[in-house]
Amino acid sequence: MSVLFFSGWLDLSSVLIFLFVFLILVDLIKNKAPKNFPPGPPWSLPFVGDLFRIDLDRIHLQMFAKQYGKIFSVRVGQRIVILNGLQLLKEALVEHGENFAGRPTVPLFEDIMLNKGLAASNGYQWKQQRRFALSTLRNFGLGKKSLESQIQVECRFLNDVIDKSQGQPFEHISVVNNAVANIISCLVFGDRFDYSNSYFQRLLKLMNEAVYLEGSIWAQLYNMFPWLMRRLPGPHKKILSHWAIVIDFVKLKIKEHKEDWDPSTPRDYIDSFLSEMEKIIHNYNPHEDNLCFCTLDLFLAGTETTSTALNWALLYMIKYPEIQEKVQAEIDKVLGPSHPATMADRANMPYTDAVIHEIQRMGNIIPLNVPRMAVKDTTIGGYTIPKVRLFMLRYLS
Repeated sequence: MSVLFFSGWLDLSSVLIFLFVFLILVDLIKNKAPKNFPPGPPWSLPFVGDLFRIDLDRIHLQMFAKQYGKIFSVRVGQRIVILNGLQLLKEALVEHGENFAGRPTVPLFEDIMLNKGLAASNGYQWKQQRRFALSTLRNFGLGKKSLESQIQVECRFLNDVIDKSQGQPFEHISVVNNAVANIISCLVFGDRFDYSNSYFQRLLKLMNEAVYLEGSIWAQLYNMFPWLMRRLPGPHKKILSHWAIVIDFVKLKIKEHKEDWDPSTPRDYIDSFLSEMEKIIHNYNPHEDNLCFCTLDLFLAGTETTSTALNWALLYMIKYPEIQEKVQAEIDKVLGPSHPATMADRANMPYTDAVIHEIQRMGNIIPLNVPRMAVKDTTIGGYTIPKVRLFMLRYLS
């Protein structure tokens, strides 16, 4: 009996060892660097690559750029090319823009957004949605003087909250997030949300936490092993549940718009998209799922980055009070105590303008762009990036 058990155990061990070695060989062959591929770390772990020894947001990429040059590769599951420096970024986005216009299928975002919306879609659909979003938002004031009045109104609401603190410490992050969110809310939802609206505050908090978790190792593991991570508990589950709540909110706003929609007088982006849904342009059908996820993309892009930059600005002003005093002195000189700021005043406040740019540089809120994918074999910086290979642009470089 014991001999049979030992023999069976040995056979099982042999099978498991064989499978393990086989999978490692498959992984090595699958992820072998193509000919003339950008250099990178000489060794990496099977399956996960360099995931556990680099941080894509921090100093490792700068170290690799010094070691391997302006264009290098790292392996995070699959090999990803990282481009550094203005010349290479210009070459990729301008000279070879069409070759690098693809969006990869990212399992986490596929499960959240079904590969729809502005950030996840590809090809003709992406071009149509992007063109429509830009033209519609411009119609409602984006990039124009007409939006300034809405920003000034929101600034007054924000100032009122700050004044009520009477110089005492208070939690400012949620208030700043709400103020910024209200600007884009007026464009996409046609309305603002009061700072005392606990439901909206919760949505903003869930969005911020989801974005934070998307940069964690749990999200990277999800994208490497989606079939496994979908079945395992962990912080990655919060990403899905948080976005599900936010998506339900967007769907509710769309439902409310449909109930009192007047095609002749569009109030915002959602109304305009509903009008567009009445049409079918060639092979592009702008259905309601796309409306939901395009709206969500605009709301997130217009809220998270700007509020993060403002929070960095507050932090730096606290840390460097002497610079804060100079900024305040210039604002007082140009605007006075009560005149609201406009874009026309920017030319008269060079010091404040320079400080804002330096805050954006130091805060570095978007060190890397969203992943792109080569749609055809392309040579850049003397190296060949094969079709369907992922690459990212490092803006701080």
